[in-house]
Amino acid sequence: MSKLAQLRELRNSKAKEANDLNNKYPAEQRMPSADATRMDAILAEIEAIDGDIARENRRAQLAAETPEAQQTAALNAATRTPGAHSDESRALRAFMSGGISNMADEDRARMLARQTPDIRNAMSTTTTTEGGFTVATEYQRSLEIAMKAYGGMRAVAHAIRTATGASMNFPTTDPTSEVGEIVGQNSPVSALDTTFSNISLDVYKYSSKKIALPFELVQDSFIDIEAYIQSLLAMRLGRIQNAHFTTGTGTGQPKGLITAANTGKTGTTGQTLTVIYDDLVDLEHSVDPAYRNQPGVGYMMHDSSVKVVRKIKDSQGRPIFVPGYEGDAMINGGAPDRLMGRPIYINQDMPVMAANAESIAFGQLSKYVIRDVMDLTLFRMTDSAFTLNGQIGFVGFLRTGGNLIDAGGAVKTYANSAT
Repeated sequence: MSKLAQLRELRNSKAKEANDLNNKYPAEQRMPSADATRMDAILAEIEAIDGDIARENRRAQLAAETPEAQQTAALNAATRTPGAHSDESRALRAFMSGGISNMADEDRARMLARQTPDIRNAMSTTTTTEGGFTVATEYQRSLEIAMKAYGGMRAVAHAIRTATGASMNFPTTDPTSEVGEIVGQNSPVSALDTTFSNISLDVYKYSSKKIALPFELVQDSFIDIEAYIQSLLAMRLGRIQNAHFTTGTGTGQPKGLITAANTGKTGTTGQTLTVIYDDLVDLEHSVDPAYRNQPGVGYMMHDSSVKVVRKIKDSQGRPIFVPGYEGDAMINGGAPDRLMGRPIYINQDMPVMAANAESIAFGQLSKYVIRDVMDLTLFRMTDSAFTLNGQIGFVGFLRTGGNLIDAGGAVKTYANSAT
């Protein structure tokens, strides 16, 4: 067992112990001093373990950030059984390995004739020799699942899929202040028109940047080249998209969650790097109960902000942060990290706590909508720039966008004080 696995196993046992201790007493009962002291000790142990885990993860991340390490990691992940895939997947793998000429006659004929929606030739006047390959639906969906590991937004957002990238507008209205009336006999009713607005959900073309692979790697039959390329695409596309879905400006890129959401609570003077219990209560109540009481409502923040909130206690002296643990669903089911009874989603592209930073988001996070267009296209390049180095080039393009489709304040943010 690796050191990282050992640390996670130790954290799980401590977190379950903290959960069991916390659940011994109802919310309105103050925890006895002996158990409160024990809880503080357990949480201190968990915090120390989390520090060790963070250092191990950071060491591994630094080691993995070189191009060579990225390719090695992707190579290790390319272990899927070729026989378990559809005809479209096998056709894609043949295209990656040897181009259009390497495909079976029937696949090549369908591709060139564009007789199926899953495989087609997307020829380009600016790309050498091979044109592009629009991948099968199953590959696109597998890529989207893999991209969830690189951020957090795709894990909570509502995703939709469209056949084209045409401009899409969502009509919105905020009826929370609209009420009816009592009228007398034969009396006219009052007028109250609902005001509608539009929120645009545009898509943008994302590139994986070029991927250069040596001939030997592409040609070796024991390598699942499809899974290998997918791993690299997920890492590169997932990282840039998550950053934009979180804090994108909306100009030339998607509008991020933090950019689109309104501020629900601002810290008082001196809270440039902190948040207090009362702030979180105010933040929760800045979201209308119509949204706040729905399933899936939770917090999103950077891991460094989690470190701040996990030290806060409520009026009964118990921590408002309860650490999660991984459990066996057949035994105890496990539990997620929770803040004031709500799940916490860690997103490393969220702003860290600083002056004026909107460092915490709370609410119905699924109101953020991600729109994917069904045309992940791979280009295979064999021009001299690659050939002279004994390589074959690949590049992937994916059209996607996102926006907070909400007019009633389903998501609000906590902003640190300016001073």
